[in-house]
Amino acid sequence: MTGRKKTRSIPAFVVSGTSSGSGKTLVALGMMEALRRRGLTVQPFKAGPDYIDPGLHSLLLGRPSYNLDTWMMGVKGVRATFAAASSESDCAVVEGVMGLFDGRGGSNGAGSTAHLSKALGLPVVLVANAEKAAQSMGAVIKGFETYDASVDLKWVVFNKVGSERHEKILRDCVRGSKVKVLGCIPRDASLTLESRHLGLLTAGDMGSSWKEFVKSAGDVIEASIDLDALLRSKTILNAGPLYTADPARVRIAVAMDRAFSFYYQENLDILRDSGAELVPFSPLSDKVLPERIGGIYIGGGYPELHAKALEDNRLLRDEIRQAALRGMPVYAECGGLMYMGKAIEHEGKVCRMAGVFPWTTRLLPKRKALGYREAALTENCPFLKKGKIRGHEFHYSEMSGNTGTGTAYRVSGGDNDEEGFVYRNALASYIHLHFASNPAFAAGFIKISEEFSGRTI
Repeated sequence: MTGRKKTRSIPAFVVSGTSSGSGKTLVALGMMEALRRRGLTVQPFKAGPDYIDPGLHSLLLGRPSYNLDTWMMGVKGVRATFAAASSESDCAVVEGVMGLFDGRGGSNGAGSTAHLSKALGLPVVLVANAEKAAQSMGAVIKGFETYDASVDLKWVVFNKVGSERHEKILRDCVRGSKVKVLGCIPRDASLTLESRHLGLLTAGDMGSSWKEFVKSAGDVIEASIDLDALLRSKTILNAGPLYTADPARVRIAVAMDRAFSFYYQENLDILRDSGAELVPFSPLSDKVLPERIGGIYIGGGYPELHAKALEDNRLLRDEIRQAALRGMPVYAECGGLMYMGKAIEHEGKVCRMAGVFPWTTRLLPKRKALGYREAALTENCPFLKKGKIRGHEFHYSEMSGNTGTGTAYRVSGGDNDEEGFVYRNALASYIHLHFASNPAFAAGFIKISEEFSGRTI
C-alpha cells in the first residue's frame, strides 16, 4: 500500500453487537454484499485478533481484510492501517468483536470495538438479538447508549424479529433515543454459518452453501436495512502508505492451504514492504518447498483436521525438518507450532509431523488458552534480541514432551512466563504476534533469512 498522501471522505462505519452471537457477522457480510451490488468498492476490516471473519470478508469481496486492534497496534497504528487500506475504496465496513465494550479490559477499553470506533471516529451500528425479548430491548439499547456517551452509537439493527407486531414493539421501545432503528431482520434459520471449535468455518472450507448464504444475507439486508443512511455518514481519511517498500531481497515460503490460513494481512504486508518476496506453498499437497527460499513462515489454522494428510506428505515434512536442521529460519505460530512438533494427537489418533521440535500436541475438549499477550524478547530469539512485541493466544491444544528447547519470550498476560521455543533459527510459539507492534521483529526475520540464503534475488 504505497502512494501519495491524500485527504478525502468516504462512508465508513462499525458493525458491533450486544454480545457474541448477536448476528454481527451476518449483518456485516450482508451489508458488504449489498454495497458491492451497488457497484461500490468496499474495504473490509475486523476489530480484534480474529482470523476467520477477515477470511470471509476477503472471500466475498476479493480484497484483503485488515485486523484493527488498539491494544496490539496502538491508536496511531489502527488509524494508519485504516486510512491506507481504505485509500482506493468507495466505503469501509468494520466488523466488531464480541460485544461493543468487550476487549482486553482496563480503564480505556483497549482492544474493544468501542475503543476502536472512538480511535477512528466512526459511527456504530449495534446488532441486537431480539429473539427472546421485546419491550425489554429498549432498556438494553438505553444501557448501551449511556454506558459510554463518547461512543457514536448511531443505529441499532434488531435481529431475529418474529413478526410485524414484534417489529412494531421494538421500534416503539427506542423512540426518543438518539439511537435510530436502521432496520429489523426477520427470524430465519437459513441465515446462519457453520462453526466448529475455533469459530466459524474458514473461507477455504466453505462449500456450495456459501454462495446461498451470501445471496440470502445480501437480500435480507437490502430488504430490511436503510443502506442510504449508512452511505450518508462520511469519514475523513488522511490516506498514505503504511510503510516504505524495500525491493525484494529474499524469498520466504508461506504455508497457505486449508490447514494453515491464519495470518494477519498486515504481517504479510510488513514482510513484503521490508524486503521479502512471499511465496505460498501447501504442506498438504506440495512435495517440495519453493525454490531459492531463505526462510519459512507457517501460520495458524486447523492442522488437527488435516493431520493424516500432513503425515502422508512425508517428503515435505522431511524437507522442512532438514532445512531447519541446516539453520534455515522458520517462524511458526500456533497451528504452525503443532506442525513443527513430533506429532499431533486428535480423536485417539496420533499423526507424525515435521519433528523439528520434540513435543506432541494433543487436542482438548475445552479451550486451553485465550487472551492478549505481550512478549519481552530474550537473547535466545533468533530474529530480534531485545524489545517487546504484542499478540494474541487462542487454542484448544496442549504440548507434552517438550525438552531441550530454549525460549525466546518472557510473556505477560498468560499462564506461562516463558514461551517462544527455539531450535537453531526456528522459532515456534502459540502466540500470534502482530508485527505492527514491533516491525523490527519482521525485519530481523528477513535479515536472518537473507543471510541464510547467501544471495540476493
